[in-house]
Amino acid sequence: MKNEVIKQTLEQVKSGKLDVESAMEQLKDLPFEDLGYAKVDHHRGLRNGYPEVIYCEGKSVDHIKGIVVKMLERDNNILATRANTEIYEALQDITDEIEYNELAKTVVIKKQELETTTSKILVVTGGTSDIPVAEEAVVTAQVLGNTVERLYDVGVAGIHRLLSNRDKLDDANIIITVAGMEGALASVVGGLVDKPVIAVPTSIGYGANFEGVSALLTMLNSCSSGIGVVNIDNGFGAAYLASTINRQIETALKKNS
Repeated sequence: MKNEVIKQTLEQVKSGKLDVESAMEQLKDLPFEDLGYAKVDHHRGLRNGYPEVIYCEGKSVDHIKGIVVKMLERDNNILATRANTEIYEALQDITDEIEYNELAKTVVIKKQELETTTSKILVVTGGTSDIPVAEEAVVTAQVLGNTVERLYDVGVAGIHRLLSNRDKLDDANIIITVAGMEGALASVVGGLVDKPVIAVPTSIGYGANFEGVSALLTMLNSCSSGIGVVNIDNGFGAAYLASTINRQIETALKKNS
């Protein structure tokens, strides 16, 4: 439930246009709504600035549909991650206001337009194989109202590709680096810029990569300053963190304008 909706309800009670019992009925599911198989957190938009995000992996299609139906009753924008084509097709039965990014495995249902930030998030990948995780980050950041730019396949094996794009690095306010193998991209980018770098290790690599553990350890042990690291393949987490930082930047820009 959005702040504006609660304010309108309280104003209606104050003015006598709405009785207390009716207001209580509207607000009764404010903390969460228990569906038996899920407790939909309607309060999250108030606490965190954006409604609950649906992680689809491990959930049945019917459960996902039930959660989406309840969220749509409140006109929320909806982001579902790790969604396969079966889930996408099933959700088309509920609404046609739906977008599917097959690479990112994300479903977006947009009920309202968000104001887009002037400050920019740049998503950078080491290789083309890292793009699915990067796209999850891109979609998440966009849904959260951020201006996002992509810079793909500029890993350290051909570092001239990254260096020839210094203007994009300099223009961004926050940079998300997505890389597998040894995960050195985050250290290189961190050594070039004066802004937050959020590193995402991916599970891309051969045997000794240990499904992303080697990249994770490299990023955690980086000697470059200003790097934060999220979990393996967690493009969503990186973008959400970048968005919270970007909102603070945007607020500061508006205060100083």
